[in-house]
Amino acid sequence: MAPAPEPVTVTVARVVRPEEHEAFEQWAADVQELVASFPGSLGSSLLRPGPASDEYHLVYRFSDDASLAVWERSPERRAALERVSRLVEQERTARAVGLETFFAVPARPGPAWRSWALTVAVVLVLTTSFQLVAMPFVGGWPWPARLLLSALYVVTVLRLAMPRLSRWLGPWLQGSRRR
Repeated sequence: MAPAPEPVTVTVARVVRPEEHEAFEQWAADVQELVASFPGSLGSSLLRPGPASDEYHLVYRFSDDASLAVWERSPERRAALERVSRLVEQERTARAVGLETFFAVPARPGPAWRSWALTVAVVLVLTTSFQLVAMPFVGGWPWPARLLLSALYVVTVLRLAMPRLSRWLGPWLQGSRRR
């Protein structure tokens, strides 16, 4: 039996010419709308640069490699890339599959038990907070509905929290100490 296809996340970082930020943002909005129209698209987002930076990150997700390949080989994408080339100075792409997207993957991975311990700690905090906050409101619901709601809450917050936590705790996760 073949393994089930896993979602794929692609991040494209582009350093945009300072005078082209507005044009780039319009281009990115158009591309996000275009990506959403492709089968298997799970969404996209644009991360804007911080102060003193011109680097934007366009992040898009597809349900599997095959769906991503259809987007990457499409004439629509090719045309969009031709339009953006005059707006940017440099570009780099990163790709993550499945559970890799839970963690900011370090250049030098540390002991696996540390990632496991972080995940257990976060799930414990999330399930406890769900019990304390949500149960007074949904305690009368049938247990399958409560379980589903709890799972949706935990997985959603886990998806949002783990990349940030793994970056913040990177030195510990990698087995090194901050100096």
